[in-house]
Amino acid sequence: MSTLEIKGLRAAVGDKEILKGIDLTINSGEVHAIMGPNGAGKSTLSAIIMGKPGYRVLGGSVTLDGVDMLSLHTWERAVAGLHLVMQYPTEVPGVHVDEVLREALKARKRDISGLTATISSEASRINFDAELVSRALNVDLSGGEKKRNETLQLGVLEPKIAILDELDSGLDIDALRDCARRVEAATHENNLGVLAITHYVRLLEELKPDVIHILSAGRIVKSGSPELADILERDGYAAFV
Repeated sequence: MSTLEIKGLRAAVGDKEILKGIDLTINSGEVHAIMGPNGAGKSTLSAIIMGKPGYRVLGGSVTLDGVDMLSLHTWERAVAGLHLVMQYPTEVPGVHVDEVLREALKARKRDISGLTATISSEASRINFDAELVSRALNVDLSGGEKKRNETLQLGVLEPKIAILDELDSGLDIDALRDCARRVEAATHENNLGVLAITHYVRLLEELKPDVIHILSAGRIVKSGSPELADILERDGYAAFV
């Protein structure tokens, strides 16, 4: 059992405070969805959790199994068990996907002897061309291929907690279904905990949330059951902003 615990998290970009006191606890096997209007601070939350440069923590804490994440470099947070599926995956010319996964597993002191077979299996599960993993990371891939690539990496690395920053952004119906179902399966197979940032209910039709949180103006203003997404779909954010 692993736990990502966020307490009183405040953060800023430049002189502007974006997060104004976030409290959130995610356990293994749970799916928590964060929804909210543009500018609410959703992507800022994922950036702070993973240690993206350009953001300042003003207060609060982020711990994984009691270990302070905010004091660690981004790669150390990843080794500890955090994993970010990016909204806009980065292209890295000259570096192949399988090379990235090999080095990432080595850093986690994991066995790499069956890596090729594992990659092939994961690619098959999400209808991703396994030959693309021997190409430069995300270079010349379509939006859907990049998100499938991100999902494949998650499947291979088996993190404790995954942060999905708009996994559904730019995906067609088939790609969304493949990626969301793979993440959902990981919550049962590997006890993965998930923080899913999304605008759309369609993701949550495949990735079943235990709790939905509404983030507005840097604060979680409402938390509730999955039915909360239906209210948002019908009424929008007006009642919560």
